[in-house]
Amino acid sequence: MLIILLSSLAVLSLLLTLWQWIGSRYPLHQRIGAHPFAPDLTLLKPLKGVDDHTEECLRSWFTQAYPGKMQLLFGVASPDDPVCDVVRRLVGEHPEAHAKLVICHETLGFNAKVSSLIQLRRLAENEIIVVSDADVLAPKDFLKNAVAPLTDPEVGLVNCFYRLANPATLAMRWKAIAINADFWSQVLQSKDLAPLDFALGAVMITRRAHLQEIGGFEALADHLADDFQLGNRIVRIGGRRIVLCPVVVDCLSEPLSWGDTWRHQLRWARTIRVSRPLPYAFSILSNATLWPLLWMATQPTPLSLLTFAGCISLRIVMVQTLQRRLGAVVGQWRFWWLAPIKDLLQCGLWAGAFLGNHITWRGQKYRLLRDGRLAAH
Repeated sequence: MLIILLSSLAVLSLLLTLWQWIGSRYPLHQRIGAHPFAPDLTLLKPLKGVDDHTEECLRSWFTQAYPGKMQLLFGVASPDDPVCDVVRRLVGEHPEAHAKLVICHETLGFNAKVSSLIQLRRLAENEIIVVSDADVLAPKDFLKNAVAPLTDPEVGLVNCFYRLANPATLAMRWKAIAINADFWSQVLQSKDLAPLDFALGAVMITRRAHLQEIGGFEALADHLADDFQLGNRIVRIGGRRIVLCPVVVDCLSEPLSWGDTWRHQLRWARTIRVSRPLPYAFSILSNATLWPLLWMATQPTPLSLLTFAGCISLRIVMVQTLQRRLGAVVGQWRFWWLAPIKDLLQCGLWAGAFLGNHITWRGQKYRLLRDGRLAAH
């Protein structure tokens, strides 16, 4: 019975992997032509700390080729944060920009990012609200393309895929496979089953009215997965659709060690687990390295060996292809051998997601409640 079970799971994982690969045919990087829709918008950018890429990422929002008016609001909790100097320098370099550094003194929930968003939102002057993470570098034509779907009144939120563009360490190369190959293709796989009911947090674009319908950012103040909650509530409460913009943005990270990367990935795994518990529980079935390996180890026959070799080869080729589709990073081909290792490490993350409810985020420790809210450690 064990052999039958493992062989069946090996075949199932192969089929799910093929579906993931085939389902990834999406018009990434496609641009719109001339489009008259360019509403005034407000960018909300919560910040904390600074690294070698912060200035480059923030500058990309000052230099957007966007024909409409833009208000740029940068929020930081402490005036002593070194990122304040970066923002002030950029504001000085772009006197034409309607940009402001906002000190967000209030603590309005356990989620510090959302706490800043609440305070920034009070100063927003425009109907279109753009929320973006600090480490996002956007191409010059991003906003022009990303706001276009909002011409449809049924669209409640627009977001986009993102890639880890600068994997500087071996650990980050492992993380890059998770983000640049598996994550976005699995989102499309989910989209094949049902319309998107969650948002991707790198960049999210919505309307002020849609925020008001769901209770504003205040409703998300204690939730870890604020991006998931924002998108889910816009669909569930507001009755509107989520759309993916095909333009991809870059995320630039400081170099991370194996420990840093593992903690980040574990927090991400626990975030997905509390947001989508049943789909995440079944996600282990698509691990096309684990099940063929267990079948081969339990029953080392030519068939099981051939299946294992075929699955490993498929995973390596698929990972490389998907990374290239999203936007290849320098040297990715040299790390082809990381694909099956990533799958095996993913088993540990999957188990860790269910075996604990504590996370470390921005240097603070929290307890993760069953409904996805944060509580004091």
